[in-house]
Formats: sequence, structure tokens, C-alpha cells
Amino acid sequence: MKIDQSSEMPLYKQIENYLREEISSGKYNDGSFLPREQKLANQFGVSRNTVRQGIVNLVNEGILKRTAGKGTVLAERTITTKLSEWHSFRNEMQKKGIVLKDYMVNAEFEYAPDEAYEKLKVDSNKKLFKLERLRGDKVAPFVYFISWFHPRIKLNEHEDYTKSLYSILEEENSIVPIYSEEELDAIEADEKIAEYLQIEKQKPILFRKRLVSDVGERPIEFNLGYYRSDKFTYSIRFERK
Repeated sequence: MKIDQSSEMPLYKQIENYLREEISSGKYNDGSFLPREQKLANQFGVSRNTVRQGIVNLVNEGILKRTAGKGTVLAERTITTKLSEWHSFRNEMQKKGIVLKDYMVNAEFEYAPDEAYEKLKVDSNKKLFKLERLRGDKVAPFVYFISWFHPRIKLNEHEDYTKSLYSILEEENSIVPIYSEEELDAIEADEKIAEYLQIEKQKPILFRKRLVSDVGERPIEFNLGYYRSDKFTYSIRFERK
């Protein structure tokens, strides 16, 4: 547990980054206590206040939780995502200290539902590239994604889709997602979704539709997301004009 005293990065930020990496690596389980602040201060060779400052962002993000008289504990992973902040899902989970696990990845060309052709503005007489991903943490899956892509997006079955999808689009296809239109609903899990998410059939889940477009507002991806409601929430902030 070493930090660089000569670095331009503040000591508290180095401590924050170190703890974030430790959490991301899976060293701590939900409910596990971190070492006491004084112990961390001794190990890092800094003041207790510096350690506390390094922990505060992780607490504010909901990764850690302070428990009176007991110490700092790894919070239970009820994931909150902000509609005002749109990121790659993998990058978003990494930022929250969650090691993302792909339980299932399936890529193929297939005829799509009518709504996908309508959203992507494509004739329904051709197959579209379909990407399915069942994702979660090391404990269990918590989200099932189905994505349909416009035919001009040259994706294929042989790509490594355990990587960030938007990185693949940008780095390998020169396509930059800019706009996202979202629809949210609460629905009951059917038999297939319940099996995937390891929940009871007809249990309420969060259902999201997303249309992704480029800078010219041309459709790129129509995505359906099915989220475990006990593991995932959406946070919405509006500004009064």
C-alpha cells in the first residue's frame, strides 16, 4: 500500500483510486468492512484526515457506507444510474466499483420485431444484427440487454462483445454514439426473463427502451434492457427553466 509523495496527484486521490481498484478486484464482498481509518493512515503513511478525504467520494457514490461505531463497509450493490449521465454500461459499472460479468453473449443476424425496424428506419424485409447480453456481478445476473443495429453498422458475430460496445463502435467502426432517447416502464418478468435474471416469474422488473443516434441524428442501435428491480434504480434530475 504505497503512494507517491512526489506525484502531482493529491494524496487523498491516490488513496481513493487505490481503494477503488481493491473494490473492483473483488477483494471485498457486500457488507465487508474496510480497515479502520487509523490503520489505513498508518499503512499509507499519511494523516487520518487524508484517508477520510480519500474515502468520501466512494461514500458519496454509494460504493462505501459509514456505519456509526463500526467503521466503513462495502455497500450492498443496489445500482443507481443517472439519466443525465450516459456512459458505456461497462465503464459505468467500473466507475461504481462493480466487476461486470457476462453470463451470456449471443450475436447473430435475425429478423427483428416491427418496432426495431420502425425505430431504426429500416425496411422489414432484411435481417438485422442482433446482440444479446446477460450481465451482472460475480454473484448473479442483474440485467438482460437485446440490441438491434442499423445495417450500415458493420458488426459481425466474431467480435469480442465482452468489451465495451461503444468502444468497438468508435475505435473499429468510426461511429460515435451521441444521442440517447429513453423510455422506462415497470413490467412483470415473463418466463424467459425470469430464468435469465434468476427471479420468480411475474416479479416486477424495470424495462427500458433506448434509441441511440449519431451526431447527425441517424439511428445506430435500438436497445431493450430488462433490469432486476431489487438491484437497479434510475435517478432523474431536472432543472427548472
